[in-house]
Amino acid sequence: MSVFFLRRPDDDRSPAEARRRLRTLSPGRYLGIALLFSLPGLAVLGVLATLELLAVLPAAAAAVMVVSGAAAIVLLYFRDATGIADYLDILAEDREIRPPRPNSELGRALVSAITRLARHWRNRERSLALQLEAIDGMVEALPDPLIVVDRERSVIRANEAAETLFGTRPIGRDMAEVLRVPQVLTAVDDVLRGGRSHTVEFSRPVPIEQVFEARVKPYGETPVGGTAPPLGAPAALVTLHDITAIKRSEQMRADFVANASHELRTPLSTLIGFIETLRGPAREDADARERFLGIMEEQAGRMSRLINDLLSLSKIELDEHTAPVGRVEIGGLLGSVIDLLQIKAAHRGMTLILRPDNDLPLVIGDADQLMQVFQNLVDNAIKYGSPDTEVVIAARANESARGHSTVTVAVSDSGEGIPKSHLPRLTERFYRVDPARSRALGGTGLGLAIVKHIVSRHRGRLTIESDVSRGSVFTVALPAVRQRQTQPATPEEPARSVAG
Repeated sequence: MSVFFLRRPDDDRSPAEARRRLRTLSPGRYLGIALLFSLPGLAVLGVLATLELLAVLPAAAAAVMVVSGAAAIVLLYFRDATGIADYLDILAEDREIRPPRPNSELGRALVSAITRLARHWRNRERSLALQLEAIDGMVEALPDPLIVVDRERSVIRANEAAETLFGTRPIGRDMAEVLRVPQVLTAVDDVLRGGRSHTVEFSRPVPIEQVFEARVKPYGETPVGGTAPPLGAPAALVTLHDITAIKRSEQMRADFVANASHELRTPLSTLIGFIETLRGPAREDADARERFLGIMEEQAGRMSRLINDLLSLSKIELDEHTAPVGRVEIGGLLGSVIDLLQIKAAHRGMTLILRPDNDLPLVIGDADQLMQVFQNLVDNAIKYGSPDTEVVIAARANESARGHSTVTVAVSDSGEGIPKSHLPRLTERFYRVDPARSRALGGTGLGLAIVKHIVSRHRGRLTIESDVSRGSVFTVALPAVRQRQTQPATPEEPARSVAG
């Protein structure tokens, strides 16, 4: 048996080949193994027969018994060995099977050990599979694009965010084909040569301008004293973080400080100059004093409006995350807005027309803030609309397909209109289509920013439509209180008109 199982270290037979030879053991080889195990007993019997200490016939009988016993033992262990070999083959194929029941204690011990080992490795395999599945799920769920490249700079892994960003499947392609940014490629090459991690900031101008921060780190690094990973093993991990919002926020903050400083500095400089003039050369000039005081009052009013708008905007932003819970009757509120602004409209020969639907539902909101919204919109329509025209305030009740009720209020003017290129930026702070005209009319550049934040707090929607030379329409959609119809609709009331 030792001849069969003990091989030289350089034997090139595979374990499967050895098990096959074990199962196909020939009778002659089997008998040879039995005789090999019987040699010590046969030698003793031969010596006893030679020394005539044992008769020939008894010695021959004893020899047959020794060979038979050895053959029985070999057969027992051979059957156990072939059964264990078959069991191992089935386990290697990852199939489930009931363990064999060897006849020998050694065979049973081996089967028990093999079964425990197989159970352990199956449990470990399931655990690793669950861990890999969880890791894959987390990688795919990452909002930031992630790319893994090998030592040949070929992409071997990319999550869903990366595929969405690049609009194609990057796996198998060279990094230079996926992301054509020289700074990032240089950082990747340096990491592949054994360099340290890099952080690179870059922008993509199309389809819309975005700013990213790329972090390139070594991946699958060689442990201390270990061997280098094989060629093609993961070598670099590239993550892309979209910092567009951060950059825009920083720019908006800088612009806000610059604009606010500029808006305050101009009237302050005017006030200081006139004060110096009144205390100096114009001290005794009554006409100049009256004229200068009028200008100073105008500039002080401008500063007051700006500060009030800044404080109002700051307060609105603090409460923007908290939705209002009050109930507002929108028709009455719009009527109050018209009453407040009708004199201003009359100075320009303009007519304010209110066209509300019948039985408008109540609106969920803060009455004071909604008053500020529509007062701003109607005031803008009066300022920038053409003289001797109409400003129409239409209120409608709407029901969406999902059953959500809204009330939309549209403020329309017949002014010069706004070029479409300016529409996306109208709600930015201090943004003006015509800065000189806006300042001359007393605008602070914060009105529509305040409107946007109030509408956002009310979980509503602001839309702006405009055609050059035809006028503009500012529409505010607000969530309404759902109520049951308790009485039939009354005939439509005539439009309310306040002429200047």
